[in-house]
Amino acid sequence: MSLTTTTTICNTCNMTTTNKQRVTIFIDPALAKHARTQAVIEETTLTTLFEKALIKYLPEETVIKKPAIGTDLK
Repeated sequence: MSLTTTTTICNTCNMTTTNKQRVTIFIDPALAKHARTQAVIEETTLTTLFEKALIKYLPEETVIKKPAIGTDLK
């Protein structure tokens, strides 16, 4: 079986509003309130707060291996 590898590398150093994607999430209202409050304390936006948390949580590089199209899966 042949595998193809997809690598995604985090590159957030030069992000601007024009190259961001809108994302809708559903979280506990108390957690949302806590996050908004923390953003105010840090004098930042909720977007920046979430980005910082995700960057800290996620690995710098994600590798996904999947079977190559058209290969025998035996």
